[in-house]
Amino acid sequence: MVSLPMQVVATACLVLLLTPLRAAPVTVADDLGRLVSLSEPARRIVSLAPHVTEDLFAIGAGEWIVGAVDYSDYPPAARRIARVGGYSGFDLERIRSLRPDLIVAWGTGNPDRQLQQILRMGIPVYISQAERLEDIPVTLLRLGQLTGQQAVAQKAAGAYRTQLQQLHQRYAQRTPVRVFYQVWQRPLMTINGRQYISDALRTCGAVNVFADARALVPTVDVEAVVAARPQAIISSGGEEGDPLGSWRQWRSIPAVQHGQLHVLPKDILVRMGPRLVEGTAALCAAVEQARQALPSR
Repeated sequence: MVSLPMQVVATACLVLLLTPLRAAPVTVADDLGRLVSLSEPARRIVSLAPHVTEDLFAIGAGEWIVGAVDYSDYPPAARRIARVGGYSGFDLERIRSLRPDLIVAWGTGNPDRQLQQILRMGIPVYISQAERLEDIPVTLLRLGQLTGQQAVAQKAAGAYRTQLQQLHQRYAQRTPVRVFYQVWQRPLMTINGRQYISDALRTCGAVNVFADARALVPTVDVEAVVAARPQAIISSGGEEGDPLGSWRQWRSIPAVQHGQLHVLPKDILVRMGPRLVEGTAALCAAVEQARQALPSR
């Protein structure tokens, strides 16, 4: 056996110590069941939805977002990220020029034609399509794998699940409250029982008065709301001014009689991201006020 000089051995060991270890490849199924494979954790990410941007920041991957869409405004650091488009469409050349190693898209919120073009760009694409409150932590965990941020993602997902469980245990079995949830004032729009905000309403022990509507976000008329006799009217404040002010003239509606018109903080209940549990807590607080205002039997 030939023995190597100690200096050679020491040099070889030093080289091994200074050579960075290459991260292992990762493969994750997205919300559509598509397999997304990366040779190593993503470090240049394009986010194609505001809630996706929030997801990435929540798992500690916000610093690796190189492109985002309009209205990606939370947390405040997200406002400094380069824009690649918005709800009406994307600048595909801009996206390509950012050299992302991962694009996170929104299945039903991104224009389908452009989403198909993005899928053909040869860049790994994770499609987010959470539909229920319980889906949010799953998304956080999957994005944690794709970015190598598993520990932070597990913590964020665990905190979300704990808060949601606490809200359910506290409110779900209380006296039901009939709620009209107003998405928009003109035209007057609401949600049906399959839309995820109805999931939040059930967590709060509330009943969506238009749960049986066929469309996910149906247009209704004032007369239908009056006939439904909601005990609370709630909005997430997406409109300027007083979005519920016009209801005050309808004194035959129990919600109006008892002063139960509630405008929630903007965005926290309308984005499928980690703040949705905060939005559900605000919704439950409004429902509880209406519950306490119910006439005693």
